[in-house]
Amino acid sequence: MYQKYKNAELVKPSGIDLKDRLVGVQRVTKVTKGGRAFGFSAIVVVGDEAGVVGHGLGKSKDVATAIAKAVEDAKKNLVRIPIIKGTLPHEQKGKFGGARVNIIPAAPGTGVIAGGAVRTVLEAVGIHDVLSKSQGSSNPHNVVKATFDALLQLRDARTIAKDRGISLEKVFNG
Repeated sequence: MYQKYKNAELVKPSGIDLKDRLVGVQRVTKVTKGGRAFGFSAIVVVGDEAGVVGHGLGKSKDVATAIAKAVEDAKKNLVRIPIIKGTLPHEQKGKFGGARVNIIPAAPGTGVIAGGAVRTVLEAVGIHDVLSKSQGSSNPHNVVKATFDALLQLRDARTIAKDRGISLEKVFNG
């Protein structure tokens, strides 16, 4: 799922205290010759509020089962996100489908300035100070995936130093 991100660190769910947050539940209808068949799809974000986060989708005939399936799916897709002093290492844009998300690091005490699905993902990661703007589609599925796209592109100074084969001081001082 995260093959295109070279610095995406996959995490095993064992031994991590994960909190799940419901992003949205949709009632979907399939019209058959016998009438309408109702089902539900749920999108859930799980995170330990310390840099580990994942998202999942569950579908079922009833809401509770759909949410349970979504949580299980989310636990299979956990990744580690770099956090520096409760905010992001740098500004980043993410996109998925018609959704565009821009996340910007903020000074301590700013809080999470984000709406809807973006807020849910950022809170699950454990980011406390961030500015964000969501543009284009407001479809929660695509907004969550666009936010993940932005988060997975984040790199901390240590990663950049390792990739370039230089010291940490040289990254900052040139």
